[in-house]
Amino acid sequence: MSYPPRTISAVIVSLNEGLQLRKTVDSFRTTLPPGSEIVVIDDGSDDGSPDFLNESPDPCARLIRAKHVGVARGRNLGARSTSSDVIVFSDAHIEMPDGWAGPVLEVLSDPSAGGVAPAIADMSHPANKGYGLQLSGPDPSEKWIRPNGEEPFRAPLLPWCSTAMRRDVFEATGGFDEGMIRWGQIDNEISVRLWLLGYELWVLPRVEAQHLFREKRPYRCEWSWPIHNKLRLSFVHFNAGRVARVVGALRGHAAFPAALGFLAEGDVSARRAEIDARRVHDAEWFFERFGPSW
Repeated sequence: MSYPPRTISAVIVSLNEGLQLRKTVDSFRTTLPPGSEIVVIDDGSDDGSPDFLNESPDPCARLIRAKHVGVARGRNLGARSTSSDVIVFSDAHIEMPDGWAGPVLEVLSDPSAGGVAPAIADMSHPANKGYGLQLSGPDPSEKWIRPNGEEPFRAPLLPWCSTAMRRDVFEATGGFDEGMIRWGQIDNEISVRLWLLGYELWVLPRVEAQHLFREKRPYRCEWSWPIHNKLRLSFVHFNAGRVARVVGALRGHAAFPAALGFLAEGDVSARRAEIDARRVHDAEWFFERFGPSW
C-alpha cells in the first residue's frame, strides 16, 4: 500500500543518555522517509552524549542545546524549530521499526486525529508490551492497556516517547504545557487535553517501537516536580470533586508542600480559563468514556 508523501521531523529530547542517544538517532535516520529531519534537544548533558552530532555533521540531523528546560519546553522548542507536516516526539532511548511511518501517516490523514503512537515494547524484555495507557488511581496514576485485536484503536492516553502529531494540531493546541516542571505527567496532560479539545488519540498495535525502561534516571530528579505536575493536570482539567480526591491522594507525600508551592506560583487559574474557553468536552465526559470511576 502506498501513502501520500509527507515530511516528518523527529524531535528527540535528551539528557545524559550516553550511547542510547546515538542509537536512537541512527534508528530514526534509517526509518524516516526521504526528506525528513531529526532535531535533538540536548537539555544540559554533561556526559558528552550529543557531541557526535557536531563532530560528524549530518544534513538530516541537527543539535539544539538547552539548559534544563524540561521535557515539555524541550519538545516545543524542537517542534518550533522545524517546518515539517508531521512531528514525531521521541525519547532518546527508542528503537523504531522499519516501515513505521506509512501507517502513522495514514491515521494522521484524518483531521480528527490528534496523535498516534505505536505499541511500546520493553527493549530489555521485548515480550512485555503496552498499547497506550489509561488513568487508574486518583494519584493520578496510569496503567498500560492491551487491545482486543491488531487493528488501530482509540486510547485515552498515549506514551509520547514515540508519538506523532500533525503540525496543524501542534500549532492549534500550543503543543506541550510549559507550566509542567521538568518531567512527569506531561504525556498524560497533553493526552487528556487533546481529547477535551475534540481530537482523537490512536494506537497502532501492529507497529512496535522498543523503549529502554530504566530503574534509575541518568539525571537529577525531585519528587516535587511530578507531584506538582499531577496537581496541575487535575487543577487545570478536572472538576472540584476530582481535584479534592487527587489532593487527598497526594497530600501525604513528603514533597507535597513544595509541589503545592510551585502550583501557587504558576498560572494554573489562567491556564484553566484558557482551556475552558476552547474545550469541546469536559473531564467528566473523558471519565465516562474511558474511566476509572474514582
